[in-house]
Amino acid sequence: MMRTGLMMVLLMDLARPVAGQALSLREAAARAAAGHPAVVAARAEARAGVARVDQARAGTRPRLEYSESAMRGDNPVYVFGALLSQRQFGSGNFAIGKLNRPGFLNNFQSLLTVEQTLWDAGRSRRSTAAEGASLQAREAAVRAREQSLVAHAARAYLDAQLAAASVEAAGQSVRSAEQDLEQAKAVRDAGRATDADVLAVEVHLAAMREQQIVGQAGHRMALAALNEAMGLQPDTRHELTTRLTASAKAPPSMAGERADVEAARAELRAAGNRLAAARAGLLPQVAARGAFEADRQTFVTRSGANWTGSVSLRWSLFEGGAGRARVAEARALADAGASLLREREGRASLEREQALAALESALARVTASAPVVTMAEESLRVTRNRYGAGLAAVAELLRAETALVEARFRALHAIHAERVARIDVELAAGRLTAASEVLE
Repeated sequence: MMRTGLMMVLLMDLARPVAGQALSLREAAARAAAGHPAVVAARAEARAGVARVDQARAGTRPRLEYSESAMRGDNPVYVFGALLSQRQFGSGNFAIGKLNRPGFLNNFQSLLTVEQTLWDAGRSRRSTAAEGASLQAREAAVRAREQSLVAHAARAYLDAQLAAASVEAAGQSVRSAEQDLEQAKAVRDAGRATDADVLAVEVHLAAMREQQIVGQAGHRMALAALNEAMGLQPDTRHELTTRLTASAKAPPSMAGERADVEAARAELRAAGNRLAAARAGLLPQVAARGAFEADRQTFVTRSGANWTGSVSLRWSLFEGGAGRARVAEARALADAGASLLREREGRASLEREQALAALESALARVTASAPVVTMAEESLRVTRNRYGAGLAAVAELLRAETALVEARFRALHAIHAERVARIDVELAAGRLTAASEVLE
């Protein structure tokens, strides 16, 4: 008795309604796509890609540098050159004693340089194109991540609604078993049955109550999983408003470009451009350079200025094989990118076929399970009347009860599978967003 009372207290605690903000299936998907940490991180990576494109473009633009330095010493060569740069060299400085043993001299130097690459065999252009393609891949990866999170949140929402509907069905089974128990007692009291019948029904009632308790705990876990899918705290409370009902719409088509395939294709373009840039790195570069210099004995006076301009060719003839190694690395990554694209295209094709097959199966299950519940309810009604009249054994009554429980759960799972399959079809086709019709 104590154990039964404790179980009833736990059952009542689990059955308390959970109040919270109204939340539809579409709203749950939109929250996941907008604020889940995973998609926020993916968007941050895309912003980093924009910065990498700007960094690559910098290779085609002029480089302007400014430096300021101060130096003091009596090195003869330094003093001689500094006096010339300062425009302070006089005839007295030609004295042998001053040339060999000059006094200490200060030199404050300001230097402004500008350098522009004139030709680098297309290396900068290819590097920029590679980063641009990588940015497109990251943006496609963001869309793929958003679609995945929308699907995850939608499945979690439907799982929570399935759990809620299962709890409701379990409650119906408990009430039906309680009615059977009252009938079994009445039949026993009328002398048409024994205590064994009552005990059998009590065992069945206990099993239904246990199923209800397990279902309520599962419902709470499903709500926590939904919160995780939306990027919220597990104990955030919601009132789910989208009911678990079958959709009457025709199966959608598979036309559409998947974002993950698009990302792999963009990464392949990036790898091709990196290979071309690595090859260009083996060729010479031509650059122009200009410099303006001001040298002063004090920070603001006794100064001289000069400028220089030059065009240079730089060609790294040997660097220990590093250049060719970079080409080999880029070629291997391009080969890997091509294989990755083929793998993703093959996987996308398989997932499309699997999604369509799952949807066809789920639609057939919904069609088949719908009338079974009605038939099971009628069978229980007839068996209950026959048992009350002494024309059926308690085993027949319990079999009819169990058949109805199973029919109800099969119908709920069929509807759940149909709704999930429609979401998976949209995901496999690359069209799933928080605005998709399958989330209505």
